[in-house]
Amino acid sequence: MRKSVNLFFVALTLSLLPMWFQPSEANPSAARAQTATRSWLIRLVPPRATFAEDATPAEQAVMQQHVAYWKDLNDKGVCTFGGPVLDPNGAYGILVVHAATEDEARALAEGDPSVKAGVSRMEIAEMRVTFTSVHHALGTRD
Repeated sequence: MRKSVNLFFVALTLSLLPMWFQPSEANPSAARAQTATRSWLIRLVPPRATFAEDATPAEQAVMQQHVAYWKDLNDKGVCTFGGPVLDPNGAYGILVVHAATEDEARALAEGDPSVKAGVSRMEIAEMRVTFTSVHHALGTRD
């Protein structure tokens, strides 16, 4: 009986989560802020397919600045996540950011030290995030 009651409360709690995290009618600015922000996928395109293996010391230094730039934006909640995609045809980077417009997302991308230095270029597309993982942990694999 106790297990059934616990499962009921878990199910009830999970069913109420969407309502708890919706902006309230009493706070219309929160509702506007939530709808004003869109998600953007940014693809970091390296200068060559072998860049991950043969970056020069100068390029590596720029990429360290690149990581620090995006880590700061992640800490501020602007960049949801990012990292390298280990494609056998050549690694590239992926970032997801929140911005109201494509111009704002582009400005974030153009602020990247690797883009400023001409080491890489960015491609941007709007992304409709359908779901996110609340259990994502760095370094884990499913």
